Amino acid sequence: MDLVPRITQHFQDSAQVKLDAVASLAAPIAQAVHLMVNSLLASGKIMACGNGGSAADAQHFAAELLNRFEMERPPLAAIALTTDSSTLTSIANDYRFEDVFAKQIRALGQPNDTLLAISTSGDSENVIEAIHAAHERELRVIALTGKDGGKIAGLLREDDVHICVPATRTARIQEVHLLTLHCLCDGIDTLLLGETP
Repeated sequence: MDLVPRITQHFQDSAQVKLDAVASLAAPIAQAVHLMVNSLLASGKIMACGNGGSAADAQHFAAELLNRFEMERPPLAAIALTTDSSTLTSIANDYRFEDVFAKQIRALGQPNDTLLAISTSGDSENVIEAIHAAHERELRVIALTGKDGGKIAGLLREDDVHICVPATRTARIQEVHLLTLHCLCDGIDTLLLGETP
């Protein structure tokens, strides 16, 4: 079986979804950059969470801030709530899997912090609980979703930011999420350090 046409179609579909999304996503991504920079300048941190591929995205984003993106700079305060297996499994075992991020936010979240909540469907229960906890702790929320935003779309407050990828296929949504995270990293560095070639 010749897979080249199928692979070519994936590339074309991915590129088209990104091009179709830019008109609706550029403004909320820019808004999210400003929110994150304001948090960092106020000695806050970015907390990120998600499940599966979205957990990997949360970790990827935190690593880009803590270490560096494309230019040298001091480390920026970010934490992925998906990485501590002892914490995750103890909360899931003693309470509920839905609480694995919310309990961490209630313990670690401060009013100048920002939560990056990633859910392809917008319906991940533990991400929903994380948003509730973030609001309780007076964190601003940036939700990165797809499709119609799911339940998360209805939870966000006026001063939160919703970046909802206008696509239905999970792989395509996740591909736009990764590009969005890189736009966030680039925007943060640009606002903090100035534009570079």
